[in-house]
Amino acid sequence: MTRPPLHRRRPLTVLSLLLVVMAMALGPTPSSAAGANWWDPTARPAPDSRIDVTGEPFKGTNSQGEVRGFVDAHNHIMANEAFGGRLICGKPFSKAGVADALKDCPEHYPDGSLAIFDFITNGGDGRHDPDGWPTFQDWPAHDSLTHQQNYYAWVERAWRGGQRVLVNDLVTNGVICSVYPFKDRSCDEMTSIRLQAKLTYDMQDYIDAMYGGPGKGWFRIVTDSAQAREVAQQGKLAVVLGVETSEPFGCKQVLDIAQCDRADIDAGLDELYDLGVRSMFLCHKFDNALCGVRFDEGGLGTAINVGQFLSTGTFWQTEKCAGPQHDNPIGGAAAPGAEKELPAGVDVPSYDEDAQCNKRGLTELGEYAVRGLMKRKMMLEIDHMGVKATGRALDIFEAESYPGVISSHSWMDLNWTERVYRLGGFIAQYMHGSEEFGAEAARTKALRDKYDVGYGYGTDMNGVGGWPAPRGADAPNPVTYPFRSTDGTAVLDRQTTGQRTWDINTDGAAHYGLVPDWIEDIRLVAGQGVVDDLFRGAESYLDTWGAAERHQAGVNLAKGAPASASSSESSIFTSYAPGRAVDGDTGTRWASDWSDDQWLRIDLGSTRTVKRVTLDWERAYAKSYRVEVSANGTDWQSVWSTTAGDGGLDTARFSGVPARYVRVHGLDRGTDWGYSLYEVGVHSS
Repeated sequence: MTRPPLHRRRPLTVLSLLLVVMAMALGPTPSSAAGANWWDPTARPAPDSRIDVTGEPFKGTNSQGEVRGFVDAHNHIMANEAFGGRLICGKPFSKAGVADALKDCPEHYPDGSLAIFDFITNGGDGRHDPDGWPTFQDWPAHDSLTHQQNYYAWVERAWRGGQRVLVNDLVTNGVICSVYPFKDRSCDEMTSIRLQAKLTYDMQDYIDAMYGGPGKGWFRIVTDSAQAREVAQQGKLAVVLGVETSEPFGCKQVLDIAQCDRADIDAGLDELYDLGVRSMFLCHKFDNALCGVRFDEGGLGTAINVGQFLSTGTFWQTEKCAGPQHDNPIGGAAAPGAEKELPAGVDVPSYDEDAQCNKRGLTELGEYAVRGLMKRKMMLEIDHMGVKATGRALDIFEAESYPGVISSHSWMDLNWTERVYRLGGFIAQYMHGSEEFGAEAARTKALRDKYDVGYGYGTDMNGVGGWPAPRGADAPNPVTYPFRSTDGTAVLDRQTTGQRTWDINTDGAAHYGLVPDWIEDIRLVAGQGVVDDLFRGAESYLDTWGAAERHQAGVNLAKGAPASASSSESSIFTSYAPGRAVDGDTGTRWASDWSDDQWLRIDLGSTRTVKRVTLDWERAYAKSYRVEVSANGTDWQSVWSTTAGDGGLDTARFSGVPARYVRVHGLDRGTDWGYSLYEVGVHSS
């Protein structure tokens, strides 16, 4: 939910400013034609929205056996059920029909005077025509952030236009719910997630009924990559469930004290998995018991920081970044409306310009959750995690060669791009305007070619983020209607619902049905090459998912093996003996004397093929060190080295070599202490 801060911000009231920043923490179809083709329903409700697409949806794979089609890696079909149920107005479907589904929230009538969140996000006084069906005078629109954009028939048009995978992120935020004055249900985040999952299955049933019964519709919820491939090969839409929420499993932190434990995480992950969820965010907008977030900047960042304090009792804390990656600068811009909500005597702290990273990284509970995702073959969404938390999560994945990492809507530091691709992960860009989307796609084109991957988009529809504005009817290379889909099998005309017809040139991306039009606009502005990469997106997303499912934890050849060292720090309280680094317990460690040129040697017991060594450093790390191997314990060969060690979890990869002995040889300390390792792993794969 939410996009990078690219929109201009308008003056906000006290309540409204706090609300918006926390949110960013977040004509009838002719019956005579129905049923004539497999893609046409036999019983579409009447009246209903038109689709305005002709031609059979493509099936099967390309000549290389790859799935063809687009992937939306970040959408919120059921966000109308989030935040207390009255923030996003309208539903994606209703058994009572389109007039019931596409109607405004009660408090928006008669003229939008009480549409608080609408005028917060759209400026002005919030007044608008609340009527949806059949006139749609003021909504949906590209800049109307509080009205339904994912009506099922609009999603159908996107499918007909070539999309084959859609990730429906179940989303909510308990703080937004608690402060927003209009609500009709509990603010408990997990209660909302459960409801949204149920309604996604209900939407599948609703569409199935139009096509003759269970399993016959085009909207197919899938729980593994093989199912998704089968659905795409049938020419239908594979729908994956994800989760984006601020306090998953109740993992809030108050005054830096976690409000959950490992049992809560296990129970929560098991429940989400049983619901069909296969990808998730661990934190979003506010620091929680699992990880620190990537900041928002300027006045917006200040206001969200206020929300952080009101939610957790602590402000963001920053430190100097350890590498080129950094979080967004908080800055010193004032947010007087939000700051008035602080208790008397409490002020937002100032921050050093050269300290741009969230001090809170991936917590111990967060690491447990990351490993829990791996255990269940689920995918981790790294957008919204601070770079310190993201770096540690990627360290863990690299140590285990786990590919299940997703960046779905342009919120990670872009310096992570190659690291994600190297792991086998997937990247999608936020649904920016065609010019901006094309420029970013061009910037990363060489990396996609290097790793032979496709590209995705994250529409974030219903996510309170804003979508591409119209380029204008007089802009160069406008979309000309009708136009052909990327694969050439479908013809798309302007989309009509009720009495309103939308045109991407003059309306922008007003609702989900205009996603194919936006892709055509990208083709005209940025070139066919960008669209070709997008058309490979579904295959690459499914490659990442499938690789995560097939992942097997490697055998650690070092666990329990005899170990010796050049020295061991002495202590009357505990042991820092060499064997502590291979005992399988990350709470114990080996520590050397406080001098350079120290080593730890592991005897594997027999000659084994060694390809990978993982090193989990304590604060006393090596800046310069080598990984060495030997067949006899006397003659050593260096197989990997670095002079830029920075601690944390390192993974040394090299061509497989036969060895009985493995030695970590520290040459230059990174601190005044010695060398200290919690655990060393040795692997054949």
